Amino acid sequence: MSAKYYTQFILTDAKYRGGNEFSGVVELSQPMDGNTDRRDIEAVLARNFDLNKSDVKLVSWSRLH
Repeated sequence: MSAKYYTQFILTDAKYRGGNEFSGVVELSQPMDGNTDRRDIEAVLARNFDLNKSDVKLVSWSRLH
């Protein structure tokens, strides 16, 4: 069962220095299990922006119903 999350995140890659805070919806293949799974969301965002996982910092998230 997939789960959608509304996210706010910061991109720390050099090309996003001027405007680096974004928000959007991320869909995971299964619901998060806790704070440790925030890396799953960061990984999806990094792939979408063609960045390394270390270039994405998740600020906040909430599950959409």
